[in-house]
Amino acid sequence: MIQKVAQLIAKERIAPRAKEVDEKGETPWDNIKLLADNGFFGIHVPEKYGGVGSDMVSHVAVVEEIASACASTSVSLSTQALTLAPLLIAGTEEQKKKYIPPLATGQVLGSFGITEPGAGSDVSSVKTTAVKEGDFYRLNGHKVFITNAGESEIYVFVARTSENRTQGISLFIVEKGTPGLTFGKKEEKMGIRGSVTREVFLENVLVPMENRIGNEGDGFKILMNVFNETRPVVGAQATGIARGAYEHCLNYVIERKQFNKPLHHFQIIQMMLADMAMKIEASRLLVLKAAMMLDQHDPNVIANSSMAKCFASDVAMEVTTNAVQLLGGYGYVKDYPVERMMRDAKITQIYEGTNQIQRVIIAKQLLANESN
Repeated sequence: MIQKVAQLIAKERIAPRAKEVDEKGETPWDNIKLLADNGFFGIHVPEKYGGVGSDMVSHVAVVEEIASACASTSVSLSTQALTLAPLLIAGTEEQKKKYIPPLATGQVLGSFGITEPGAGSDVSSVKTTAVKEGDFYRLNGHKVFITNAGESEIYVFVARTSENRTQGISLFIVEKGTPGLTFGKKEEKMGIRGSVTREVFLENVLVPMENRIGNEGDGFKILMNVFNETRPVVGAQATGIARGAYEHCLNYVIERKQFNKPLHHFQIIQMMLADMAMKIEASRLLVLKAAMMLDQHDPNVIANSSMAKCFASDVAMEVTTNAVQLLGGYGYVKDYPVERMMRDAKITQIYEGTNQIQRVIIAKQLLANESN
């Protein structure tokens, strides 16, 4: 039912404004409110924390629908899920009661601050420090490419509490308005332009000890579990972008004529459409399998989460590029949505761990399973 609602909203309310959202390059607050009013931010969050109490399968289905209409708007769903994940996985009951409800209901936006100038896919290289001082931690550091930075009210930051490469990582909740927390300029991105991305500066930011998520040094372990939950969400986003481009392309080749007959009468066009449809369907199934494994708390989900994200995002880039090709010159101009979708698709191969890193993770898991 919730997927049907998302499908209707995506088609009637979000898709008509997707071009405007891309051109303005600003957070589409009206779309955010629309998602919040329909409970989309907390689909997989327990009801006692303000969520819908459904499952990850429903969550990824909704993300796909929204992404098929406007990738920028769908980023708010994936970023909210990323912020919620460490709280759901390792937060104290007090933290959950305080921070999850406003995020799950969409009352506020959240951000997760991981990436730094020298630490992208290699999370263990973060330089931001958190030094304990009595009942507080003093955070100092510089984050880059942080989604919703400056727009969000709740932030989770990755910081170093010791020199140990992985066991020296911890997570901290920081509220907007905390002294020392400031934001840089808005990045001018190629795609997902309706999702704001900024640098974040932490200068002597005092964070109470009760705002540390999990034990000191548990951050890296928590992060790995977070990514298992959020990579299928990016896979769903990529699947939605690909589907949106495919559907527009399909309508175009049926209507467009060349050599006195519709484009879809040409076998080479039919073959391209068939390949696009097959790969989109395969992407969706990989995403759904990973989501089901998460719902079942399957410990073997690691490889499947990476497969879902990696395969779906590669497919999104391929399908959107082919959609532009099939539309020819029209595909290359902004009057048609496929050029926007191609630009939007690219980031899904990069964030939440590059696809090169996903392949490393997948291979490692396959070899580990074989050796066991």
